[in-house]
Amino acid sequence: MTERGGLRDGDLPDDLPNDLTAAELGMWQAFRNGSVYDLSSGDTVVDDPHGGHPWGPERTVRARIICWLLLDGPPALAGRVSSLKLVGVRISDPMDLAGGTVVPYVELRGCRFDREILLPEARFTTVRLVDCAVPRLEAARVHTEGDLHLPRCRFHNGVRLTDAHIGTDLLLNQAIVYRDRSGRSIAADGISVGQDLQAEMLESHGELSLRGASIGVSLSLRGARLVNPYTRLALNAPQLTVGRTLYMTPAGVGSPLLSGRTPARGTRIQRFECQGGVRLDDGRFGDAVDLERARFTFTDEQELSLRRIQTPELRFLGERPERGGVVLSGARTVNLMDRADAWPDPGLLHMNGFTYENLVPRGPFPLERRLEWVAAATAEYNPEPYERLASVLRAGGEDEDAREVLLAKQRRRRETLPPAAKLWGYAQDWMVAYGYRPGRAAVWMAVLWAASSVAFTHADHPPIKGGEHPTWNPPLFALDLLLPVIDLGQVGFWQLSGTWQWLAAAMILLGWILATTVATGATRMLRRN
Repeated sequence: MTERGGLRDGDLPDDLPNDLTAAELGMWQAFRNGSVYDLSSGDTVVDDPHGGHPWGPERTVRARIICWLLLDGPPALAGRVSSLKLVGVRISDPMDLAGGTVVPYVELRGCRFDREILLPEARFTTVRLVDCAVPRLEAARVHTEGDLHLPRCRFHNGVRLTDAHIGTDLLLNQAIVYRDRSGRSIAADGISVGQDLQAEMLESHGELSLRGASIGVSLSLRGARLVNPYTRLALNAPQLTVGRTLYMTPAGVGSPLLSGRTPARGTRIQRFECQGGVRLDDGRFGDAVDLERARFTFTDEQELSLRRIQTPELRFLGERPERGGVVLSGARTVNLMDRADAWPDPGLLHMNGFTYENLVPRGPFPLERRLEWVAAATAEYNPEPYERLASVLRAGGEDEDAREVLLAKQRRRRETLPPAAKLWGYAQDWMVAYGYRPGRAAVWMAVLWAASSVAFTHADHPPIKGGEHPTWNPPLFALDLLLPVIDLGQVGFWQLSGTWQWLAAAMILLGWILATTVATGATRMLRRN
């Protein structure tokens, strides 16, 4: 009686392949036991799957044998549940499970793959690859009933999860992914995740593509670093649907308990950083889009594009991007939480059609800065951002600030007018601030009336028709000149000449200006009401 891989010939099942190595025999028996098969040496340097230390045949199994176990493996021992649990194992040749149905539980930790993993259209219960070195993961349309975990793995030629269906969670925490030949690090267009997609402290070198993806609960990119100097976009996720919140926020470093939470004060953190464009156009988010302390580094042609997104809350609390643009055209949110120093410089912000119902500033954000914010979004005059801001302020009971915003709108509009209209605008502004400060009209009226009443007491005023005139009353005559339309029975009975005639004409003109501007302001107020 002989022994193979620590097993006696009498203990071996009849259907055992004859060409198994000692390492593969041990894996075969561990599969039947449902136990962990650990080939690690105990030396952290030697056991590092991403290091350069070679792993010999004593730690190597063929991918064909793993596929045999998973697709058509032996039955479990009595009282056991068969499963593949490997630690510190080197897998040679491509692991091809394309189109297969895998029932056993799969968990590989600290393993090294010589060739790619091929899982297109395969079906699993749960798959966990933890801290593994993988040349490439090809898993388009893969289906899992439970989780797909890929934390701390390194993929040297990208990951493809196009149209995959993940029953519960997809984990990519602390994974490092390099781009494939098409320039994508992770291609997950059309992916469906039942609960959370966690990619905290992910390091992506290339384009992370989530076009048309659907995430049941939350998408967490806390502490992630997305770098793509090769093409325009580092994150390409138009028409993304997230049931609750998209997090592009800091992550706590050094404690697994901090995963999925806002780091406590004093915790060492890693910010979300993106070097390359971000496209989230037409996204739908159930709770919020959170950009707290996010750092974006763009070229002049790149941008943070949030066109037509819909979310109850937008937390625009990141660092001000020095270059590139921020586009919120057509976006809709209920609460806009922001900081004055988070928004880009004039010409780099675009907000045409951006609607929000409440402003929730984090820190001081005076009205002057808010007006600069609106001006920064309108390189050319556009009344809509001003009217939206005024509407929100008025709804919050800040009527005076709302009037200041509308006054700023008129002043901005004035710069686009021809010279004559611009001159008229300056007159309206100087007199009554375009009707938004009607109290000025009363002051001007009182000053003009008092001054002209005193002046007309010295005027030579022969009657036009003798015996058909009222008693000369300088204050009433001045008031009759100032008030258009209203006839107080003074003008038209006295003949003025020279300087007095010019003064009367000036009074009539000023009266019309004051009346017109007051009427314009009153019309605006009635229209708003």
